Order: sequence, then C-alpha cells, then structure tokens
Amino acid sequence: MRQRINSNKSGEEKENKSGEEKENTENNIEYRNEIENKKIIKKRSEILFLYDISDNNPNGDPLEENRPRIDETGINIVTDVRFKRTIRDYLHDYRNQEIFIREVRKNDGKLKTKEERLTDLKINSKYDLLVACIDMRAFGCTIAIEGKSINFTGPVQFKYGHSLHKVSNKFVKGVTVMPSKEKKQQGTFTEDNKLPYSLIKFYGVINENVAKETMLSEEDVELLLDGIWNGTKNLISRSKVGQIPRLLLKINYKEKNYHIGDLDNYNMIKISSNVPEEEIKDISQIRLDITGLIYKLSKYNGKIENIEFKIDDQIKFIYEGQEKTFEDCLANVQVPTKTINLKD
Repeated sequence: MRQRINSNKSGEEKENKSGEEKENTENNIEYRNEIENKKIIKKRSEILFLYDISDNNPNGDPLEENRPRIDETGINIVTDVRFKRTIRDYLHDYRNQEIFIREVRKNDGKLKTKEERLTDLKINSKYDLLVACIDMRAFGCTIAIEGKSINFTGPVQFKYGHSLHKVSNKFVKGVTVMPSKEKKQQGTFTEDNKLPYSLIKFYGVINENVAKETMLSEEDVELLLDGIWNGTKNLISRSKVGQIPRLLLKINYKEKNYHIGDLDNYNMIKISSNVPEEEIKDISQIRLDITGLIYKLSKYNGKIENIEFKIDDQIKFIYEGQEKTFEDCLANVQVPTKTINLKD
C-alpha cells in the first residue's frame, strides 16, 4: 500500500513538472520571438559621464539629515540608485516609456504595492515584465512577492559617482513665510545643506551577455543615453535645479567579453584650476586634463570599434599640457568617432 501511494505521488510530481516545463517552454518561445524582432546588444560598451551642480544637493543622505554625501577625503558621492532614478523618471515623463520601479499612488494617496503594479501592467510572467518595462531590460530587478520571485541582473551597471575634486558643505538657514501653528505669528526656521559646486563623474558598463537575457536593444541604449544627458538636465527640483551635463562618452568594443575597465580611475581625468578645489564655484574655473584617458584608450585602440561622445561647449580640455578641443584630443586615439545625437 505504501509503495502504491508513493507511486501515485511520483506520477503527480511528474505531471506537475511536465506542466511547468511546458509553461516555461511556451514562455521561452515568446521570449525568443521578442528577441528576433529587436537588435539586441551584441558587444560590450563602457560609459563615462560628467555633470555638475551649483549651490545645491546632488544626493542627500537620509541618515545624515539629508546632507550631501561627502567621504572622509572631502569627495562628493552620488549613489547609482539616485542616478538610475534620474534616468527612469526622464524616460517615463518625457519619452513615454513604461517604468516598473517608480512611485504610483492610488486614489487614497497610498503607494501601490509591487503586486498591484504587476496586476496593472498585466504581467503574467517575468518575460512580460521585460517586454513592458525598459528599466527592467536595462537595470534588472529583484522582486519578491507572495508565491513568486522575479530576479534579473541588469546588463547596465553603474558605480557610485564621485566628484573630481574636494567639495565643501554650505549650511544655510532660512525662515518660512507661513507659521507652523495657528497661534504663532511668524514663520519657522529652515535649514539646508548645499554644495557651492561639484563636478561629478559616473562610470558604467553595458554587458552584452546579460543584454541577451533581458532583451536590451540598441534602441533601448539610445534611450538610456538620452536619459543620462537630458534626464540630468531636466531634473528640476528644489535640490537638483542647476544640474548641467558636461561630457558623455561611450566606448564600443569590437569583441565580445572585453572592455578596458578602470576608466574612472583618478588618473584618467584630472581637474586643473587656479583656485583651491573646495573654492571652485563654476565650470569656467576648471579645465579637464584628459591625458591619462587618451593614453589609456590609445593603448587598446585595436580593441575599440568606435567612440561616441557628446560635450557641453563650456567645458575646456587639456592634453599633454596644452589646451585643445575634445575632438583634437580624441583624434590621438586613432579610432572612428561620432557625436551622440539626442532629441531636445
């Protein structure tokens, strides 16, 4: 009798497993069909992005009363989470792209849960989520909900952003116009922490192997670059107004599974200024020495397919001790180059 019960249980398990395999196979077929209709990224790229901000807070630390993040050496830090939030918001608000990781509120003002968001988007499988949401294809996700878990490693990964110079925190006090309580006759005091200036560098990699799994396409990457540049410029909030994109560089490689790496090293791009680092207040007081970066790219130019770039016309560059245009500096790498054309 015991053997018979085990036999039936085994049969049920096989039947359940067969049903799961069938469902997975059907999903995989749909997944492959989606891939065939898109130009999926097939080679690796590296990204360097520089932007600055004046008299504001690029990324407050909630554990430190929202003060700007500054490490023990005086360098300003911006998290990759803040950076990706900028990109996500821009793609949703300005480019009509569906974004999964964002705040969506119900009629009562409460935030929708992950489960409610999945229902709204009619997501029945992880493949549906990839097809629907560009941030899932680019950055991946980890979603744990009752009865299931969705986990993707994103093909686009950014390190923390760091300022190219030491910064100083400016503590500012103010007074609000309206009183805080009915009986008070004057406004309440306010406190703000801001940086007079910070020129921030972000570095990232686009991994072609993971891009195949998440269906990240060439069109998606074009939108990503748009989000990096114009998302930074269009982040107009009280603490972020005044952010200006200065340099965007995308190095595309000939081979799979290869990138130079370490392009965010301190020696790649250096600040040159006639004023002390903490006293810099404007991009006009800075020149960027990119000699190290050009040397590095030149050393491995045989591996590079091309370099795409976009620059702000106010930024000045130095190569081997002389001020030059960025195009003249880049010519020393001896690889094809092209400008990144973005919609305004």
